[in-house]
Amino acid sequence: MNAHIEMNPEEVLRVKLEVLKREHRDLDEAITALAQSGRGDALALVRLKKRKLALKDQIARLEDLLTPDIIA
Repeated sequence: MNAHIEMNPEEVLRVKLEVLKREHRDLDEAITALAQSGRGDALALVRLKKRKLALKDQIARLEDLLTPDIIA
């Protein structure tokens, strides 16, 4: 039997944030491995780094959305 589970928008954003963070860590490991192997394709390395930076920007945007504004 399939249980129908509803997630509120904040929960959805938190799950998406965790997925992006995991992908960012995986890319970091892939970049390190490719760079250390010595036989890595320079173009592939640049593409992985660009993807990692794009993920970092997405992570920052989601974290901003999830962090309440505090007026000091």
